[in-house]
Amino acid sequence: MEIWINPACSKCRSAISLLDAEGADYTVRRYLEDVPSEDEIRDVLDRLGLEPWDITRTQEAEAKELGLKEWPRDDSSRARWINALAEHPKLIQRPIITADDGTAVVGRTDEAVRDALSR
Repeated sequence: MEIWINPACSKCRSAISLLDAEGADYTVRRYLEDVPSEDEIRDVLDRLGLEPWDITRTQEAEAKELGLKEWPRDDSSRARWINALAEHPKLIQRPIITADDGTAVVGRTDEAVRDALSR
């Protein structure tokens, strides 16, 4: 199991605390420093069953500068969104936990983290 975190994020710290309390075996990826490639983002999206706009933090200053709220959300725009996430990793929703069964969850709640642990 791997968890993508921003150490400054309280949701990320909560998820780590819960994983530790449950004795989970996981690795931490500080995705702002170890930026995921477009292929890795595609893989995580497939594992999540989501589209790139579903995991984009549209309230971030960078998102506003890029005008992301105005971007189309369709198949023809998917690559553009993925590129934006790779170029601006701060826009990626966090934390993302890749579960041992090949799926992933956005672990913003204790329930989501426990869901990843049960997989």
